[in-house]
Amino acid sequence: MIETNNHLLKQLSSQDAALLTPMLEHVDLKQNDILFEPLQEIPYVYFFNGGLSSEVATNADGQRIEVGCIGYEGFSSVPVILGAGSSPHRSFMQAGASALRIGSADLRGAMAASLTLSSLLMRFAHVFMCQIAATALADGRYKVEQRLARWLLMSQDRLGQELPLTHDFLGLMLGVRRPSVTDALHVLEGERAITAERMLIKVRDRSKLETFAGDAYGAPEAEYRRVISHKWPA
Repeated sequence: MIETNNHLLKQLSSQDAALLTPMLEHVDLKQNDILFEPLQEIPYVYFFNGGLSSEVATNADGQRIEVGCIGYEGFSSVPVILGAGSSPHRSFMQAGASALRIGSADLRGAMAASLTLSSLLMRFAHVFMCQIAATALADGRYKVEQRLARWLLMSQDRLGQELPLTHDFLGLMLGVRRPSVTDALHVLEGERAITAERMLIKVRDRSKLETFAGDAYGAPEAEYRRVISHKWPA
């Protein structure tokens, strides 16, 4: 078996684990490390043992917004397994962790050799696309405070109670200016759901965050449980 905390790799059959193991390399990823740049060849796919990666879309004017995040439940570089060698998005580590990486060509070769491996990775791609769709819905239909609660829940699923998130990153995630982030944090603090410090947010009461987020949170997570594993998030 592969020694890992990655929830997808733990789902592999012994045959698929034996297929991938010789091609996997342990690496340490730090905060702000780049995983891939827009329209540049994606050399590696990373299966995270922890941490939090962020995928960001940028327009011609340089305006940016996060469209998805991935932690130990999955892997970076979803376009690779869909047959695309690059993406118009940018991906980086918001919170660092160790990971197992594999060359993009090696992973595509392993998928061609194993239908069960290909099926598992494709199902995660489906879940990630559901997350992107849920983010678009939240950005267009929910208040900033609800969107923030949703994203803090998603971060807690991957990082635990203490979230090393800056106001600047939260602004990128929500697509709003820093004062709007501060106002939204104050609302959630007032509800005693979180404690916000300069570069750290602590979740005090997850149930209150879930109530505040409402149905802005939960659909992609339910889909992960339906098509991959009912054990995530724990």
